[in-house]
Amino acid sequence: MEQTAIQIVKTFQDAGHEAYFAGGSVRDMLMGNDPQDYDIATSAKPDEIEKVIDGMHLESKTVPIGKQFGVILGIVNGHHFEIATFRSDSSYSDGRRPDAVLFTSAKEDAVRRDFTMNALFYDPIKKKVIDFVKGQDDIQNKKIRFIGEAHERIKEDHLRLLRAIRFKNNFEFEYGTRTKGAIKELAHLVKGVSSERIQDELTKILLHPNRAHAMREIDKFEMLEHLLPELAECKNVKQPTEFHQEGGVLTHVLKSLHDMPKEWVTKELAWAILLHDIGKPATYEEKPDRIHFDGHAELSAKIAVKLLRRLKFSKAEITKIAWMIDHHMTVGFIPEMRRAHQVGLFLHPWFEDLMQLHYCDEHGTHPVDLSLYENVMAAYREFKDEKLLEDHFKPKLTGDDLMKEFKLEPGPQIKQILDEIREERIEGTIKTKADERKFVKDYLK
Repeated sequence: MEQTAIQIVKTFQDAGHEAYFAGGSVRDMLMGNDPQDYDIATSAKPDEIEKVIDGMHLESKTVPIGKQFGVILGIVNGHHFEIATFRSDSSYSDGRRPDAVLFTSAKEDAVRRDFTMNALFYDPIKKKVIDFVKGQDDIQNKKIRFIGEAHERIKEDHLRLLRAIRFKNNFEFEYGTRTKGAIKELAHLVKGVSSERIQDELTKILLHPNRAHAMREIDKFEMLEHLLPELAECKNVKQPTEFHQEGGVLTHVLKSLHDMPKEWVTKELAWAILLHDIGKPATYEEKPDRIHFDGHAELSAKIAVKLLRRLKFSKAEITKIAWMIDHHMTVGFIPEMRRAHQVGLFLHPWFEDLMQLHYCDEHGTHPVDLSLYENVMAAYREFKDEKLLEDHFKPKLTGDDLMKEFKLEPGPQIKQILDEIREERIEGTIKTKADERKFVKDYLK
């Protein structure tokens, strides 16, 4: 991908245009990280960008994803590159997009960007960094700093409030003094960000190892009540000290997030951990023995569904996240369940995800007790080792056998009997076809 990006820059330069790598890829290179993608900025106008890319070779083409803003998607050698004309922006009346753009120089393009570390250009042909905003200094000093007047940068695009928190925590930087002051003063503007962009930015935060630090900062800047008011209600909700010496509900949730093993990190698991206890404020009850949250798992799942719909999650994502939340207290009953009920859970496609949620939930408590997790996983591994798959439990008798041998009529009773045989096979009380026939005889009596 990098070689293709260099080839594109050279092609533009050979055609008489300025062209450089821009933004995050330059920042990542300077920080010693491998860029995930390469954006290219150029003096070429949108029509000229299309002409240059379409003329490179047969496998190159363009898509005008934001041509009115000077942004063209170039697809070359199977790789995707955002190629944008140098521009300056007019006012941002909607707090998201510029009302109009003016195609301009590299310097003016740099100063209209968000943070100094994201406003760098790199010429891969001359191997030279082009820095109009002292972004290299801020990277060296580990500072997050808005370009120019911080308040104006935030008012142009309110999502920059969340982006500042994400970058600061992901890179373990500190805020510049003016940047931090502007975030504090304008934090309330985050409520104007669209649901889709909130989901996207929060997900990026949750997938990073420093997710808990970033979420604490969102709360510290008083943005949590605007973004996730249901989670904000968990603040200062006490828990029984017998099981939760770590503190209140929100503290527990953030500790659970912090301890999520990196090899398990997925969007669905991260959001399930974040929301698994949001029903606790409404179910809080002080009883003589201790604090209780009866029914909080089921209520948390219902609240989560509404919240996730508001943030425009897909139906599939909502279904999986809600299922994990709804069943996260069920894990405690697995050791005492009938074998058939255990197997029903073991066979569920999201059982391992559920156990990952349970593991993180336990890690969110102090003291940590993983004995239940280890016992259930031992039973699950035994189940898998024995290859107790669905076919193993399938009745040997068929519906036709029942109708022929026992003179039964077609109908729901056939399915009910076969389901009963399957459960008894799981329990181990039926092992052979003869056992099945005897069971049916007794059942019909």
